[in-house]
Amino acid sequence: MDNTVKDIKKLGQIALVLQGGGALGAYQVGVFEALHHAGVEPDWVIGTSIGAINAAIIAGNEPANRLDRLTEFWNRIEQKQNLGLAESWFGAMSRNLQTISVGLPGFFRPRPSAFINPHTILGAEEAGYYSVDPLRETLSDLIDFEHLEKSKTRLTVGASSVRTAEMKYFDSRYMPLQMDHVIASGALPPSFPAVRIDGELYWDGGILSNTPVEVVFDDMPRRNSLVFAVHMWNPEGKEPETMWEVTNRQKDIQYSSRAVSHIKRQRQLHRLRHVVTQLGEMLPEAALKKEAVIDLLEYGCKTSMHVARLLAPTLPSEDHLKDIDFSREGIRQRREAGYRDANVMLEKSPWRTNNDPNDGVILHEVRNGEMVEPLAVN
Repeated sequence: MDNTVKDIKKLGQIALVLQGGGALGAYQVGVFEALHHAGVEPDWVIGTSIGAINAAIIAGNEPANRLDRLTEFWNRIEQKQNLGLAESWFGAMSRNLQTISVGLPGFFRPRPSAFINPHTILGAEEAGYYSVDPLRETLSDLIDFEHLEKSKTRLTVGASSVRTAEMKYFDSRYMPLQMDHVIASGALPPSFPAVRIDGELYWDGGILSNTPVEVVFDDMPRRNSLVFAVHMWNPEGKEPETMWEVTNRQKDIQYSSRAVSHIKRQRQLHRLRHVVTQLGEMLPEAALKKEAVIDLLEYGCKTSMHVARLLAPTLPSEDHLKDIDFSREGIRQRREAGYRDANVMLEKSPWRTNNDPNDGVILHEVRNGEMVEPLAVN
């Protein structure tokens, strides 16, 4: 993989974008494991919800410790008991009911007062069916926030403002990030309570944007980049024929967060920026000195961003409760799938091929262990 790493570094900064999705986040661990083993360490990690937790563990540790810390986190929150039931539909239902009723070790536990009466006044920072105090304890052991403040690896986590319904990105480039920023990004209502930061309450960033890849596109100044975008919710699926299938498909559509349309739009915008730049190069020197022309040419851009999209597969037994399947087997299968898909992407290294010089955003995609055709720009 030595040549692969050299080729990747020539592309510019390496960004790792992690979607939200609860237990599906085990797929992200496998992706990072493959990158880590190949010697590819991200310069910038961006995440929402469980993606923010995985991202904070990566950025909040020395490179040599990152994979061990991620593995430890998922070991701690794994559902240890299976009530003696075999791996079946009934077994999966029993695990899910167990998670809902008693919580997960190292992650969350029920808040009885919230279940007894929905009108009970809990307080703005306690209003959730579960307490995440166990998660705070777990992450305090696994994230070194002092290291994060000094780290060369940039961390960005997204959260939703409760008051204004606006997306807020907390970025280690501009401020020291702490536990509350990470917890806020994963505070999915009504399960988890909002987190107050600088006087404002925040919920899970996935409510507004579960695929925060736009952060890379909108960053200023723009930089040439290779973006590993790790998606766990399937934007495409078959027509549902039962209410069970309807619920599952609805959740996939909701949390895929318009990822495909975001990337298509960014490809269009970057193509226009490249066209503006090329048109500027055709102008005579006298025109280039005019203030109006100078202002217009600022809309141009020469950067190229390769988006390596990795899409988690659908497991045979999963349903609309897949994001709370923290079983050992579920975590193992998703992690292995992430490791496989990331290795396919690295082995193929599609960014080596020649591309249209007008394309500022070039998409490469792996699904179910295979490269697939990229999206059309139109």
